[in-house]
Amino acid sequence: MPTPRSRAAELFGDRVREARLALGLSQEDIANLADMHVTNYGRIERGEANSELHTIVRLATALDTDPARLLSGLYGDGMLPGRARAYSVTDFLAARKAAGND
Repeated sequence: MPTPRSRAAELFGDRVREARLALGLSQEDIANLADMHVTNYGRIERGEANSELHTIVRLATALDTDPARLLSGLYGDGMLPGRARAYSVTDFLAARKAAGND
């Protein structure tokens, strides 16, 4: 079985699955409501897909939830593949100040 693309994709998929199960619906039901193939929907729940914005909004609509609920907290260290540390504008500004380039 393939592994999740990232920790963020895994958590997003878990939230989508939890919302679907809370509604008592099948993967096929939600895939149809979101106008997507059930295979692609399954990949999202397993964290194997990197969903684009339109897909996230369609899923949230089908699940009757705000997209923000599905995405909340999916940032920071360890969320993205190939990055030991996530850098933010705060990190950038602190480094620039430390270098005397503020």
